[in-house]
Amino acid sequence: MAMVELKNIRKKLGGVDILNGVDLSVEEGEVVVILGPSGSGKTTLLRTINFLAPADQGTITIDGLTVDSQKHHHKETLALRRKTGMVFQNYNLFRNKTVLQNITEGLTTVRKIPHEQAVETAMALLKKVNLENRASAYPAQLSGGQAQRTALARIMVSDPKLLLLDEPFSALDAHLRDKLMIEMRDVLAKFGREVIMVTHSRDEAYNMSREIAVMDEGKLLAKNKTKALFADPGSVPAAILTGCKNIASAEKRGEHEVYIPEWGVTLTTAQSVGDNVKAIGIRAHYFNPTAPTNRFVVEYIEEMEEPFEWIIEFRPRSAAADAQGVWWRVSKDKRPQSFPAELGIAPANILLLY
Repeated sequence: MAMVELKNIRKKLGGVDILNGVDLSVEEGEVVVILGPSGSGKTTLLRTINFLAPADQGTITIDGLTVDSQKHHHKETLALRRKTGMVFQNYNLFRNKTVLQNITEGLTTVRKIPHEQAVETAMALLKKVNLENRASAYPAQLSGGQAQRTALARIMVSDPKLLLLDEPFSALDAHLRDKLMIEMRDVLAKFGREVIMVTHSRDEAYNMSREIAVMDEGKLLAKNKTKALFADPGSVPAAILTGCKNIASAEKRGEHEVYIPEWGVTLTTAQSVGDNVKAIGIRAHYFNPTAPTNRFVVEYIEEMEEPFEWIIEFRPRSAAADAQGVWWRVSKDKRPQSFPAELGIAPANILLLY
């Protein structure tokens, strides 16, 4: 049985469907990342789980306790909330209290634990997150990583069954974000709790979890192993969220053939083509001037230099003159001296989207 189970979670705001029948399960010890664009409803979903923003409909089960969003009582809500801990984007640390005091505050004021026992418990947690030597520091004196670990320790001191992380790296620059992702993974592994994290970043999703759920317009479109989802996203929104730059409408022409009207080309696929195929996706790195299959004549449009790659925009010669350009990413050490007359794509690198 799953440790966390969400069934048919629905919520409206101002008459607009924000959550539209969300189902999600989290197994024991599992970290699930919900990947979705801004406005997809992912943060609202987190807030319905701990009843900061109760859902209009649906049931939430955490560690054997089930609460119906339409029939819940105050005691049930409090009991469910105690099973969760939420880390907000800005960490919400008490700025006038030390790291130690931030952690002991809930123990002494809410749980009425004696001060000495609270300090002992808090120091044990700080040791676990490598902050025992910063116990007397104030939030303003902490690095971004130290503040994040303090926020996690403050939540974990209440021993929640489920940890909720709301865009924990969104306000950080790229260098610090990469460093903190590694630290966060290590800390979460030490605690061994179930985790639901939401993000709009494909890199964060890929690095933080072995399971990703894709969310768009208030619906969960897919949940799969991280590498499997990136290899075969299955839908246009999932392909976009996982970084696919080239997406075009497609029509089935055979068991392993699709026609791309916008490009005027027929492509052979490795996967069997379903009758309901809507589009194909081709990741920009996958075009190859020496590929023996799916070759077509191309016309150069323009290019843009990045620190380590070139982005070359082209269109198939058979495409309409106003067709959207296609992106080819190529590392600087593999960029051809002149733009090739033809490009190809391996059948296995064509994503079928439904």
